[in-house]
Amino acid sequence: MGRTLEWRWFAVAGVILVAQSFVDITPEGPWNSRSFSRGLVGLVGLLCLYLAWFRWAFDKKGVAPITDLWKVPEETWRTVLLFGLSCLLLVKVTVWLEYTELFPEPTGMIVTLIGSLVVLNALYVGLITVGPLAPSSEEE
Repeated sequence: MGRTLEWRWFAVAGVILVAQSFVDITPEGPWNSRSFSRGLVGLVGLLCLYLAWFRWAFDKKGVAPITDLWKVPEETWRTVLLFGLSCLLLVKVTVWLEYTELFPEPTGMIVTLIGSLVVLNALYVGLITVGPLAPSSEEE
């Protein structure tokens, strides 16, 4: 059984929009700021990438990865946690090695936000599936 929702167009659009934030080709826009326009287009690109991932991962339209959509949340929350921690570590390493000039200015803040939200989601899923908030056999 194949996927029913198309996610590739969101992914292509997201990659193009995020890539443009590394070059200065956007117009000033009504706010008279080229950097604000670059950031806005980059954020729209990140949104497209998120929607592509959601459709690819869950084969469903939506934006919230609720636990009911996960196939095996008891096992995959660790993988999600590792991804979130790797986002945070990537920002830290970029700052330590002083590679921040290679990326647009707010990149560290945005990747830190993404990593923090992913870690929070993973910890929540871990707590309600295998942690102290998991339903006991008496409750089921």
